[in-house]
Amino acid sequence: MTDKNTVAALRALDRFSNLSDDELAMLADAGTAVHIPAHWGLIWEKTPADKAYIILSGEVSVRKGRDEIARLGPGDTVGESAIVGHRLRSASVVSVTDLEVLHFTSEAVADLMQRSATFKAALETTTAERLGDS
Repeated sequence: MTDKNTVAALRALDRFSNLSDDELAMLADAGTAVHIPAHWGLIWEKTPADKAYIILSGEVSVRKGRDEIARLGPGDTVGESAIVGHRLRSASVVSVTDLEVLHFTSEAVADLMQRSATFKAALETTTAERLGDS
């Protein structure tokens, strides 16, 4: 059953503004809403791509080694680039604040990309921007 609060949170995010109500519901159904405390490691550099997150609220630090390379917040996705690119993780991600996220397995991301061309395009655009692909 679709969580209306999750759908509303997704609808408010710019990255997913092109998705239809049905696509947003599909996205909410495929993910699991999770609360993550501050200073928690979500993703570790050079590990397999087994999960991805959409940040609904809060902020994360993206790190290569010990260096912070980015701060991301609501509407940003993390972990999808390695799944889309079939690569090991290129960076680690640690929560800076408490987070509300939508968690996806790599299988759920692959399934959503097959079922929604709009979702697939949004992730591929993000992946190209982050990894410098054309």
